[in-house]
Amino acid sequence: MDNSAKYLIHAAFAADGIVERSDVVGAVYGQTEGLLGEELDIRRLQESSKLGRIDVEVQAAGGQSAGEITIATSLDRVETATLGAALETIDRVGPCRASIEVTNLEDVRAATRRNVVDRAQQLLLEEFEGATSDEIVEEVRRRVATADVTTYEELPAGPSVADGDAIVVVEGRADVKALLAAGVKNAIAVEGTDVPESVAELSRERRTTTFLDGDRGGELILQELRQIGDVDAVAFAPIDRSVEDLSRSEILAALRSTVDVGALGDAASASDLADAARARTSGGTAIQTPSTGSDPDGPDAVDDSALAEEDGDSVTDLDGVESADAPEDGHDRADSTDPTPSEDDEGTARTAQPDNAGRDAAERADDELGTDADRSENPTNTAATEQSGSETAASDAADVPRTIHDHVEDIVGTDEARFLDGETEELATVDASDAFESLRDADAVPATIVLDATLDQRLLDLAAQRGVREIVAVELGEFAKRPTDVRIRAASALLGE
Repeated sequence: MDNSAKYLIHAAFAADGIVERSDVVGAVYGQTEGLLGEELDIRRLQESSKLGRIDVEVQAAGGQSAGEITIATSLDRVETATLGAALETIDRVGPCRASIEVTNLEDVRAATRRNVVDRAQQLLLEEFEGATSDEIVEEVRRRVATADVTTYEELPAGPSVADGDAIVVVEGRADVKALLAAGVKNAIAVEGTDVPESVAELSRERRTTTFLDGDRGGELILQELRQIGDVDAVAFAPIDRSVEDLSRSEILAALRSTVDVGALGDAASASDLADAARARTSGGTAIQTPSTGSDPDGPDAVDDSALAEEDGDSVTDLDGVESADAPEDGHDRADSTDPTPSEDDEGTARTAQPDNAGRDAAERADDELGTDADRSENPTNTAATEQSGSETAASDAADVPRTIHDHVEDIVGTDEARFLDGETEELATVDASDAFESLRDADAVPATIVLDATLDQRLLDLAAQRGVREIVAVELGEFAKRPTDVRIRAASALLGE
C-alpha cells in the first residue's frame, strides 16, 4: 500500500474517558459502515488495497484521551475528502463520547514531484551545454513554471498554495502562469469576478496579497474578497493592463510595492486601494502620514513576503508571509528600524490617507479659519475664530473611524465584552460573563466581538452559528473544534505585546 498511496488522511480525536487503540479502530469501522455505500466501505477498500491500515496514536491524561488517526489511501482527491468527512461523523469511541476532526489531507506525491523537477533541471543543463547561463535559467524557469500549474479545490494554483503560509490571489490561470514564470509559486486564481468560498477561507487562514488586473473587474474582486475573507496587502497592474501581460520585472516590482490594507484603514474602498497600489508601482506616493511624508520607501512600501527574489542567476521562492528582515515576535517592522508608527501604535498612523487628503484638509481649514490677512484686519475676532477652528478639528477627529485595535485597548482590564458592526462601530458593551446570553439574544448580529475574558468553546460555537466573523479575546481556551468561518485572535498579538 505504501508504494501506491496518493494521500494521507490525518485526523485528531478527543474522548471523554480512557480508550485504547482498538476502541478507536472499532469506532471507525463500526460507525462508518454503510454510511457511504459499498464502494467507499472501509473494509472493502482495504481488501482491494485502495486503503491502508488505520494507524492510531493515543495519549491519556486527566481521565481523558486524545490522539491522531492516519489512513493511507490511493483514492482520488474527492473520494479521499469524502472518506475524511465520514470520519468526522463518529461521536463515540468505546463507551465514551468523542469527536474527530480531519486536520490535513496530505499529498504524498509532492516529494516525488519535487524530485522530478530537480531531475528535469539537471537534464536541461545537460541539453543546453555550451549555452549561456541566462539562456539556461530562462528555459528552466519557463518549463518549470508551465509544469507546476496545479489545482487547489479545482482552481488553478501554484504548487505552494496547498501548504504555504501565504497566498497571492489573481484573476485567471494565465496570471498564475505569469507569476510562476517570475518565480512566485503561491498564486491562486478566482477564475472570474465571483470569489469562491475556498479562496475566502484561505484568505482568513493565511496572509493574503491580491494582484489584480488594472480594470473595474479587479476592483470588484478585491471588494468582494474583503467582504467575505481577509486581505492584508494589495497590488494592481497599471490601468487597462492585465497581470498576464506584465514582464517578470514588472510583476516583481508590483509585488514589492504592495499597499498594506491596514495602513489605509478599514474604511478605504477598493478604488482607494487600487489607486494607492498603482501609485506605488509607478513610483508615486500612495500613503502619506505625518511621520513618513512622501517617502515611497516607508515601512509599508515593500512586502517581499510573496516574492521570488533573484540571487545571482538563481531564483529563490519565498512561500512565507513575513519579510526576511521582519522581527520574529510579530511586531511591525517600524518597531525595529523605522521610527514611523505602525498600524498598532496610537496616533495618526491609523488614519493614513492618500496624498490629496492632506491638501484637502488644509484647504478646508483655510476656508473655515480665514487667511492671515483677514485675521490681522479683525483682531477682535481672532480668538473666537481660532477657538472655532479647534472645535472643528476636534469634531473631525471624532469622526475618524475607530479600529479594532482601539476597542481592544478600551476593553482590556474591564471584564467586559464589546460587540462591533462591520464598520467597527460599537453595537453594545456588556459584562464578559454575560457575553453568551447577550449574543444569543442580540437582534443585530455583531461582525466582531472584543472579549476581556477567556474565549471558551460554548461562546465560539454560538458565534459561528450566528455569523460572527471575528473574536479578539484576552485568553484563548482549549477548543475541540475551531469553526473556519470565525477568525480568532489573541488581544496580546493585536496589541503587539
